[in-house]
Amino acid sequence: MTPMILFLCPHGAAKSLMAAMYFKQLSAKAALDWQVTFAGTEPDEEWMPTVVELLASEGIDVPPQAPRHVMSDDLKHANRIISLGCDVNHLVSPNLSIEYWNEVPPPSQQLQTARDLIYTHVEQLVHDLSKASTGL
Repeated sequence: MTPMILFLCPHGAAKSLMAAMYFKQLSAKAALDWQVTFAGTEPDEEWMPTVVELLASEGIDVPPQAPRHVMSDDLKHANRIISLGCDVNHLVSPNLSIEYWNEVPPPSQQLQTARDLIYTHVEQLVHDLSKASTGL
């Protein structure tokens, strides 16, 4: 079964979207066999337009569906959960491990800083997963 990574943010319309799209791009380059999904704890009705523009400027297409609410199945099936600014402890069982990337600012206030921090985190994550998969 292919492992799954879940990125979460409050609105599911910016930070988790960027993290998932960068993970998809970088994990493909690294030939990692991971599925990726993302959601919000209180999702907006649409993607943040400036994030869509930023990703498009980097050649990344945003999925056509709207932001969605995190579901219990998402949490149950995720091998790795990363929260970008939301508290999800009340949603998960105590045996699940959650990583927090809480230093990422709201993209509505600091788009480039948020993008750069997310990209750096995702690069490190892909590096770590690649190392783990090769046993180095």
